[in-house]
Amino acid sequence: MGLITFENEFSVAVPPAKLFKVYCLETDTLIPKILPQAIISSEIIEGNGGPGTIRKVTFVEGKGLTYVKQKIETIDEENFAYSFSLIESNVWMEGVEKVIFEHKFVPTPEGGSICKRTSKYYIKDGAEIKEDQIKKDGKKTEGLFKAVEAYFLANPDA
Repeated sequence: MGLITFENEFSVAVPPAKLFKVYCLETDTLIPKILPQAIISSEIIEGNGGPGTIRKVTFVEGKGLTYVKQKIETIDEENFAYSFSLIESNVWMEGVEKVIFEHKFVPTPEGGSICKRTSKYYIKDGAEIKEDQIKKDGKKTEGLFKAVEAYFLANPDA
């Protein structure tokens, strides 16, 4: 099995604690509210929200991707770090065994965050994966965090 690792980081004008809370702890209630044009629901289908928990995210129709299931791998509230693996999807990249996403939110001097994300794509033997697709997926995640940023800038007391 091969491994492709992609690292990216981007700034978000939201403090790490708030960003961590939205993305990692209160995803099921806040992300569908912040991105109703993309996400119908996010729900825990197994577990208590800690490591080992399985979450299903359902997307709006017409985007190709209708759902994903994620398994929470780690939650580190002190260091604002979170990881999950993608374990199921209606659109699975052919040749991919599994994908693990690791996130760390680091404070900036201006009061915002730097989101550091590492994506690890475990590739089945003999399969070829285009790295352009992996980079495209990273841009979608950046878009999600920019939507969270816009929400909190418009609703500072939220």
